[in-house]
Amino acid sequence: MTITTKTAASEADTAANNSVQPILQMRNINKAFSGVSALTDASLTLMPGEVHAIIGQNGAGKSTLIKVLNGAHKLDSGDILYQGNPADFNSPHEAQVAGISTIFQEVNLIGYRSITENICLGYEPTRFGMVNWKKAHAHARSMLARFGLDLAVEKPLQDYNIAIQQLVAIARAVALNAKVVIMDEPTSSLDDKEKEVLFKVIRELQASGVAIVYVSHHLDELFQICDQVTIMRDGHTVAQHAIKDISKLQMVAAMLGRDIADFSDQTSQNAAQQPFSEVLLEVENLAGAGVLCDVSFKLHRGEILGLAGLLGAGRSEVARAIFGLDKERVKGKICVDNQQVSYDQPIDAINSKIGFCSEDRKEDGIIPQLSVRENLTLALMPKIAKNGLINETKEREIVTSFMRSLGIKASSMEQPISQLSGGNQQKVLLARWLATEPRILMLDEPTRGIDVGAKAEIQNLIKSLAKKGMTVLMISSEFEELVDGADRVIVIQAGKSVSEITSENLSENAIVQAVAHEAPRSSLTKGSAA
Repeated sequence: MTITTKTAASEADTAANNSVQPILQMRNINKAFSGVSALTDASLTLMPGEVHAIIGQNGAGKSTLIKVLNGAHKLDSGDILYQGNPADFNSPHEAQVAGISTIFQEVNLIGYRSITENICLGYEPTRFGMVNWKKAHAHARSMLARFGLDLAVEKPLQDYNIAIQQLVAIARAVALNAKVVIMDEPTSSLDDKEKEVLFKVIRELQASGVAIVYVSHHLDELFQICDQVTIMRDGHTVAQHAIKDISKLQMVAAMLGRDIADFSDQTSQNAAQQPFSEVLLEVENLAGAGVLCDVSFKLHRGEILGLAGLLGAGRSEVARAIFGLDKERVKGKICVDNQQVSYDQPIDAINSKIGFCSEDRKEDGIIPQLSVRENLTLALMPKIAKNGLINETKEREIVTSFMRSLGIKASSMEQPISQLSGGNQQKVLLARWLATEPRILMLDEPTRGIDVGAKAEIQNLIKSLAKKGMTVLMISSEFEELVDGADRVIVIQAGKSVSEITSENLSENAIVQAVAHEAPRSSLTKGSAA
């Protein structure tokens, strides 16, 4: 770590009409990975005792900015001023020693160790070269008491729920005399009561002069706890506002890179389509998976139903629950063909003719070291294998057919899928599920990260599949894509289905309004009946 002794107060930008110097400034921060830019001239200004939110869609650069600040990533260029001095941290530990503590969404403490050990780890009080446990326990209790917590500090941390674990992580940061505490999605696993405890802790820290960086996709929380908000998009800092000077609708527009006045009122081209009748899939009061509270909707045969909402609203969790990926954590009713179903694992959903193309094709979709052929037929193996042997002739016929019909560009079916473009990889994943001949196809961000040409091809493919009778549940962060491709849109907000937008009212403006302002639950009855 390097924190120069030369004062940079003369170089630091002061807040307008405020003589207090920022405790932290990040200016013109640039960071790239393998030549791909993650941050471009990003910035952040943090005042002492301020709760400052950072928001943005997935891939906006929030996490990268934090990791550059705490030394997990080295910046390529730019300036970091901490307490008026240029700073360059080599690791999160060095940042922590300097007074900047990061509390990640996944608590990075040691579960099998006691609360005391986690709070005092690396800074244990000693006597005669041995840990003074009496003093250590007393110190841990005093830290927790600041937040109204009375816990058995000798017990392992893993004996307590995630809310307590997060508060212990905060107590550790305070114990280390942190001047800046970064909280990454701190309420993602908390219920309302636990959130109130967390907010009380944040106010305590704020009152003592500690500055808080609050990363969250729950916009409602920002108005409860934050003073300022920095909005990021595509690695850029696009706006910074006092919370009192910006509305939720303006936040959403800034994250999407749109002016509110520019949202198209052009309704969906599907507006003239006749209403669907036969209900193929019904979801009722779906809850759990750490995010979902109450999601309900009906999906008709041959319909494209869009799921809209901001990052973290619970859209992906809905698809995962239907597909049997989060069964043990999900409550509610799922019916297919008017029969209640409960899939223990994805193979059960696949056997019921349900396919799921997940959001992250690199993590959950492709197997990069395998060929196009092997990736495409992965979900089809039980049908083309007998006694453990694959019918290679049949497999090649299937692959050849889909490569031709979907226009998959590859040197051959044996080419490693990792060598294909993003659009062609996505087509292979679509082909994987189409080969299973699904009745219901769930597509999570089907066009993310691919070029415009491939995007149009995939959008047209989805429409053609629906015209042939396939039922599609399409999750997308791009509202324009939903307007163009969906027959109806269900808006998910904070784990709840809050609004249904039917084809005659479907526009980007309608979706943005529903995302930014919670709609009454009664609106879900409109157009949702069979």
